Amino acid sequence: MKVSTKSRYGLAAMVDLAEHYGKGPVALRSVAARQQVSEHYLEQLMSSLRKAGVVHSIRGAQGGYVLARDPATISVGDIVRAMEGPIAPVDCLLADRGENNPYCEKTCECNRRDIWQKMSDSINVTLDSISLVSLCREISETNEKERGEQDI
Repeated sequence: MKVSTKSRYGLAAMVDLAEHYGKGPVALRSVAARQQVSEHYLEQLMSSLRKAGVVHSIRGAQGGYVLARDPATISVGDIVRAMEGPIAPVDCLLADRGENNPYCEKTCECNRRDIWQKMSDSINVTLDSISLVSLCREISETNEKERGEQDI
């Protein structure tokens, strides 16, 4: 399974907003510059994030984007699902096991589906266990450590 550019850049933009949480709206132009991503592409990503309810847009001269809720309550899983949809390594997991599964007619007797379900569950649990706050903290600690090593 490969994480798409949408998810990578969407997460980068959300971390940027989390780092500015409580300081007012952040202009998309400044996020694009800091993250080295096209402003037009970020607009598309923000649309998905807005629909998922994790960001709000504010219009006007002093407008921009803000997190819709505290960054401690927004998980990496929330962001990836906003960008990609349900996290499932195989399509058959997108519907219930049974004869009417539109993705696979063998889900009733498929013994491999359980493996894919365990994989999906593990990925979801891991992504949901990481909040924007914890991710920002890790980034900050890594940056401080790197600055300290450069001083030596």
